[in-house]
Amino acid sequence: MLTGKQKRFLRALGHNLKPVIQIGKKELDEGLLAETEAALAHHELIKVKLLESCLLDRREAADELAAACGAEVAQLLGRTFLLYRRAEQPKLALPSSQEA
Repeated sequence: MLTGKQKRFLRALGHNLKPVIQIGKKELDEGLLAETEAALAHHELIKVKLLESCLLDRREAADELAAACGAEVAQLLGRTFLLYRRAEQPKLALPSSQEA
């Protein structure tokens, strides 16, 4: 579970990212899940965009995709959200979980 401090840190990092995954009319199928798994394994923090053709609610899509990939939603803003999953060898150093 990410703390508020860690989410703020990830949001700052994710601001300049381009969407790696786009969810369209096929919604959450096996191919999309496989691509998301690969992107999270490679990047740890990814931006996902919901296209206009997607019929899923943005919060529902973010929660379902995060649960399917074992990730956490770091930010939900408009039709875009950030997913974070810690890698076996982390590339990002999150702030400590203890609030100062």
